[in-house]
Amino acid sequence: MTSNNPNVVAIGGGTGLSMLLRGLKEKPIDITAIVTVADDGGSSGRLRNELQMPPPGDIRNVLAALSETEPLFEELLQYRFPNGNGLSGHSVGNLLLAALTNITGDFAKGVRELSRVLNVRGKVLPAANQSIMLSAVMVDGTIVDGESNIPRHGDKIAKVYLTPSDVEPLQESIDALREADLIIIGPGSLYTSILPNLLVPKLGVEICRSKAKKVYVCNVMTQKGETDHFTASDHVRVLLDHIPDDCLDTVIVNHQSVPQQILKRYEMEGAEPVSLDRKKLESFGLKIISDNLIKYDQSVIRHDERKLANLIMQLLP
Repeated sequence: MTSNNPNVVAIGGGTGLSMLLRGLKEKPIDITAIVTVADDGGSSGRLRNELQMPPPGDIRNVLAALSETEPLFEELLQYRFPNGNGLSGHSVGNLLLAALTNITGDFAKGVRELSRVLNVRGKVLPAANQSIMLSAVMVDGTIVDGESNIPRHGDKIAKVYLTPSDVEPLQESIDALREADLIIIGPGSLYTSILPNLLVPKLGVEICRSKAKKVYVCNVMTQKGETDHFTASDHVRVLLDHIPDDCLDTVIVNHQSVPQQILKRYEMEGAEPVSLDRKKLESFGLKIISDNLIKYDQSVIRHDERKLANLIMQLLP
C-alpha cells in the first residue's frame, strides 16, 4: 500500500546523518537514507579487508538511528567489544551485518534483512553494493588513498575521487531519488562521508536531475585534517567543485555561539565552529536558513535533531 507521506531522501554518513534521522523519523514522511560505503578504518575496515564486503559501520549507525525497537536492542547493536582475541574493537551490529552478508550472499540484502529485524522506519541503502576506495589529491599534488588516511595526512585537500570510478548504485537508490520531494545532503564529514555518495556517478546525476528541493545541512564544527578553518561558504564551495553549480537550492547553517569552556576542548582537537559568512554564501544564489541548531551531549557538540527536523519539514512542498 502506497503512503501519501512526502518522500525524503537523506544522503551522507557518520554521526551527523544519524542525528538528523533520529529527528526525522518522528515526522510523517517516508525516509530513504543513502549511506556511504567508503570507510576503511577500525572495525569496518577490518571486516572489509578480511571478508571482502562493504564496510558496515555507517550503515549500522543509521539502522540504529531509524530503528523502532527496544532501547536495549539498540544498545546491543552499538556495543563494541573492549577486548577478546579477534573481537576487540568490533561492534555487534557490524558483526551482524557481516553474518547476514554471508548468509544472503549480498550486502544490500543483509542490510534489508537487519532493517526488518530492527523494525527500521524507512529504507537504508548503501551508496553502492561493493566497497569503494576514496582517494584525495592534496594541494601539493600528493595522492592519499583510503578514507581513514586522508584526514591524517595533514595537508589541504584539492579534490577527492572514487575507485572504481564507474561504481554502480542500487536501483532502489535511483528510484528513491526520482520519487523524492526533498533531498537532504549532510550533515557529516564533508570529504569522507558526503562526497563519496555524490561521486557515485549515477547518484550524482540523479540528485542534480531531480525536481525535488535539495538542501545541504552544513556541519557545526570544522574537522581536523579535512575542513580546517572552513566557513559555511567553504563547505558549499567544495560541494559545488564536485557537483554542478545549480544542484543545490538551500543551505542550513548554525549561528548559535559556543561557550568558551567547550571551545577550548575542541581547540585541543584542532576544531572550531563553522562560521556563517553570509555575504559569501549569498554569492552562490542559495536560500540560506540560519538558526540556533546545536545541543550538548556531555560537552560534545551535536546538531539539535528536533530543531533541524522542524526546519526541514518547513521545506517540504
